[in-house]
Amino acid sequence: MNNCLIFSGNANPDLSTKIAEHLGKKLGEINIYRFIDGEICLQIEENIRGKDVFIIQPTCPPVNENLMELLITLDALRRASPKRVTAVLPYYGYARQDRKDKPRVPITAKLVANLLVSAGANRILTMDLHAPQIQGFFDIPVDHLFAAPVIVNYLKGKNIKNPVIVAPDVGGVKAARAFAKQLNAGLAIVDKRRIGPDRIETVHIIGDIKNCDAVIIDDLISTGNTILQAAYKLQQEGASSIYAACTHPVFSNNTAEKLTSSIFKEVIITDTIPTNSLPPHFVKLSVAGLLAEAIKRIHLETSVSSLFI
Repeated sequence: MNNCLIFSGNANPDLSTKIAEHLGKKLGEINIYRFIDGEICLQIEENIRGKDVFIIQPTCPPVNENLMELLITLDALRRASPKRVTAVLPYYGYARQDRKDKPRVPITAKLVANLLVSAGANRILTMDLHAPQIQGFFDIPVDHLFAAPVIVNYLKGKNIKNPVIVAPDVGGVKAARAFAKQLNAGLAIVDKRRIGPDRIETVHIIGDIKNCDAVIIDDLISTGNTILQAAYKLQQEGASSIYAACTHPVFSNNTAEKLTSSIFKEVIITDTIPTNSLPPHFVKLSVAGLLAEAIKRIHLETSVSSLFI
């Protein structure tokens, strides 16, 4: 790993530090500052000529600020003659805008992909894309990791007696089925109807969850409305207890407070996005080891596919 340098933006420095520690390295020196009018400026304070460079920066809230910082960092890196630049995005912002679902709207996930490549990324490493087809928006290699192994290992340690994995919508069935297989659990699906940009209505549950311990699996939680509606319906259908698990805790406004312990026995999240002051029934797992192993394999040009689930 001597020819490898790892840099971090300001979006999630704690995760970046953990990743570097797993690799036995220190983060590269980079000075990021702002002009008085808010413009981002930076300087790479190490020689990166001929190096294999990784820049870790999830595009989490504030999304535009963190995205712009990443783009400027990529531009600075590519102008310093590295061997390769890999953008590590534990969370890929704008991923929910992946298609035209009504007239005259943008496909912003594709726009962001174009910006990353134009800024200087030679490779992308990301985790739990909201829409897996976003990988096809890039004309450079994309390594798409899943936090499932980390969450599954934790759930196995809980020794849940009668687990049922619940997909909060039809789009989450594939991921939920993978969890169910790993945990030797049943599978249920929430049939929901969207009645607004951030408003949904749960219609009914497909599958048997009576007297079962339900685990709702999703890639991200933003407002919490989807997962709350699902939990209320599961309670009505007779679930013994309800867990929630997601990779990306986007958590807008008072989301964490809404996911109360009276509804959820535990809310399991990862550290792809920084979170502070969480209620006691929240459990934060780290994906630093998984990302570090992927970075190591990319650098050494060995297989990354065994990390997928």
